[in-house]
Amino acid sequence: MNAAEFRTYGHQLVDWIAEYLEHSDRYPVLSPNAPGDIVRALPSQAPDDPEPFTRIFEDFERLLVPGLTHWNHPGFMAYFAITASAPGILGELLSAALNQQAMLWRTSPASTELEQVALNWLRQLLGLPEDFEGVIYDTASISTMHALTAAREVTVPGVRTQGLAGRDLPRYRIYCSDQAHSSVDKAVIAIGLGHDTLRRVASDDRFQLDVQALDAAIAADRATGIVPMAVVATIGTTSTTSVDPLRAIATLCQREGVWLHVDAAYAGVAAMLPTHRAILDGVELADSLVVNPHKWLFTPFDVSTFFCRRMDVVRTAFSLTPDYLKTTEGDAGAVKNLMDTGVQLGRRFRSLKLWMVMRSFGASGLRREIARHIDLAQQLAAWVDAHPDFVRVAPAPFSVVCFRWAPAGLDPERLDLLNARLLDAVNASGEVFISQTKLRGRYVIRVAIGHERTTIEHVRRAWELLQQHAREIQESVPPAQPR
Repeated sequence: MNAAEFRTYGHQLVDWIAEYLEHSDRYPVLSPNAPGDIVRALPSQAPDDPEPFTRIFEDFERLLVPGLTHWNHPGFMAYFAITASAPGILGELLSAALNQQAMLWRTSPASTELEQVALNWLRQLLGLPEDFEGVIYDTASISTMHALTAAREVTVPGVRTQGLAGRDLPRYRIYCSDQAHSSVDKAVIAIGLGHDTLRRVASDDRFQLDVQALDAAIAADRATGIVPMAVVATIGTTSTTSVDPLRAIATLCQREGVWLHVDAAYAGVAAMLPTHRAILDGVELADSLVVNPHKWLFTPFDVSTFFCRRMDVVRTAFSLTPDYLKTTEGDAGAVKNLMDTGVQLGRRFRSLKLWMVMRSFGASGLRREIARHIDLAQQLAAWVDAHPDFVRVAPAPFSVVCFRWAPAGLDPERLDLLNARLLDAVNASGEVFISQTKLRGRYVIRVAIGHERTTIEHVRRAWELLQQHAREIQESVPPAQPR
């Protein structure tokens, strides 16, 4: 593709993207495709001869677009709603064109130093202390894995050189609540500690980690010779967005001498609001924290920001410089190379899109959008609370509302199946996409609001669909028989 062709197709592509962003609600938010449709529609081998971009893009529109779940749809209210905002998309476009590989300062001074600047801006917006140094990974799973690797580094003598196997070592323990994300499980498995090392501690009636139960668990483990290594506290759990009592947990971790990692991947950005600053109360006592701008800060996937008070420990765990990557400025200690802060050698120019988003929205614009989403969720929560057939099952401190359909007269034993049926019916409409979870063993419907273009009308429509399909299901189900 020559420069003239690139200009032609590039302009066409930008026009298509602009139209898509403005009218993404023309598409069904959840793909109607059946498993295997895309595979069957495409050739089983790569073409021998070059194909024109026009034909490639025709197949993109004809075959791939119908198979997309539209995360950039204002009716997307599943998982954690994500907005790939226009400034972030332009940043991603530039990042792809520049093709920076920022493993060393020398291989991309701008990428290396902009990451430092952008993360310092974000650190200040979140109210984190100056001693928290930041680095960008791809997802919270990787951020949490690096945090627990650092905890392993300070807890297990000689682990970097001697590993864990075949040594006379005690058993170790990682703690989190029964509401913590499965990334904690995967991190424990990935760094060789074994899944049995993870102990999930009971949460209270607000789905927050019970600090007394955590204290008792640590004491019980110490009494049997198990060495506590780290605690993962969550600010905005995945199922309910509950907030663990951070200061109390941090105080306990300091007393016990264990690493405290804070998973604020979704809700951490809410600390930018004066009304929600308290969610990070006590964070200055933590060792590390993760916040994902690709969840609720309008930045295209993937950007996971990892902040650490002890980044020297992370570098001790991961730094390794072969001769072919040595540089004079690196040897002199004049720069910090991003490759030293994790398992990944190659580093994309992720900070560019985050920097562009923060500049384009401004701190006031970011706060305004986050507050607006919280207000929308509070309105939905009020509708749920006022309806006799729906029951809210968890607090809604941010922009996620969890509830069940539980009308009188229906068999309680069938309610889980009926709630799943209701969810499927609403999602089949193509107008919205919502998700589910389980709380205390019960099926729960979960609505997550967070898209830049989601308005009260989209939330009202989701609520109307839920009520409409609930009525239709109730009319088709025989009432419960008295026992």
